[in-house]
Amino acid sequence: MSNSPALARRLGTFDASLIGLGSMIGAGVFAAFTPAAAAAGSGLLIGLVVAAFVAFCNATSSAQLAAAYPTSGGTYIYGRERLGPWPGFLAGWGFVIGKTASAAAMAMTFAAYAAPQGWERPVAIAAVVILTAVNYHGVTRTAGLTRVLVIAVLAALTIALAAVWGGSGPDFGSFIGDGLLASGWYGILQSAGLLFFAFAGYARIATMGEEVREPKRTIPRAISIALGITIIIYAAIAVTLLAALGPDGVAATPTPLADAVSAGTWSWAAPVVRIGAAVASLGALLALIAGLGRTSLAMAREHDLPHWLSAVHPRYKVPHRAESTLAALICVIIAVADLRGAIGFSSFGVLLYYLVANVAAFTQPPEDRRYPKFLQVAGAVACVVLVATLPPLSAGLGVLMFAIGIVYRLARSRLRGPAR
Repeated sequence: MSNSPALARRLGTFDASLIGLGSMIGAGVFAAFTPAAAAAGSGLLIGLVVAAFVAFCNATSSAQLAAAYPTSGGTYIYGRERLGPWPGFLAGWGFVIGKTASAAAMAMTFAAYAAPQGWERPVAIAAVVILTAVNYHGVTRTAGLTRVLVIAVLAALTIALAAVWGGSGPDFGSFIGDGLLASGWYGILQSAGLLFFAFAGYARIATMGEEVREPKRTIPRAISIALGITIIIYAAIAVTLLAALGPDGVAATPTPLADAVSAGTWSWAAPVVRIGAAVASLGALLALIAGLGRTSLAMAREHDLPHWLSAVHPRYKVPHRAESTLAALICVIIAVADLRGAIGFSSFGVLLYYLVANVAAFTQPPEDRRYPKFLQVAGAVACVVLVATLPPLSAGLGVLMFAIGIVYRLARSRLRGPAR
């Protein structure tokens, strides 16, 4: 392991849980249900249960590993320590590349709700720059802003649910559509893979393990709290959307929650939901930048990314070079790319990231074990199955992404000697 300067341990259970919530709620509620409904119709309800189970298996593996290896980097470090340099590298590469695209998508989602027409890209870039500056000034600033954002999003979601159920009420006539199994198990599993994108935020807690107080106690507790609250919220939103719009209605709009509110008698609440969507996207973007910086820091410490990125700011104790570099890359993606399909692309990288986590947790000795091995086996098998059912374009781009990473590491190994 590297002797680079350590980060400061400043996060307790409450703030760590909020960072996980900020990562998950922003992506899922406002982005993932539309493609999930297109894949499975009302079968997305089964897909949501599958995604939640896979997330639970992966979360227990992450918690068990993070308690044993409380340092920045998440599964990149766990893979290196338990399985070797190559599995660790592939996990870290999948996380950094996939989540960089996710961060750009979150910034563009924010701009879609908050920016005047034609100004979406400049506003998205401005959001990245501002939130990177917040992260630059220390993790307690990140946690403080995340607290405000999460509270605002939960308030907006509460208003949205009240508007749908307290107004004219939803129409349950089209709730199930053609049936839960009308799209077949392939469609249901594809919806689960897409919805899994929305659960992946608990990884931010593990990747920031070097900044958590009492990590062996705090990290597992924070992951469980954040995931449990998120599952309850997603289930309530899924039922509400299907009851208000029907499966076809959810699949047809990029803003299903706002449309569900507008369709009722409390249409005045629709702008509140749009503001909540913008705030949620900011919360997810803030946590993504923080998590990306920490994983890049860990990879740079081991020379799997340029070592220059391993610097820790002497005053603010954050990986400032890694965060600034990634912010610049996110801005480039926003400026030139159409990120339609980013959810599937991100899910590909994140599912393989958690495949490594489950295998690594399976190899831990009894003294480090907190959960039964069957959860790691179930999580690993489920990750492979969900990857195989993702949309072909997303899977193809994911394979290309990993091929580029393998070529990069082989070239680096030739220049620096055998891979460590």
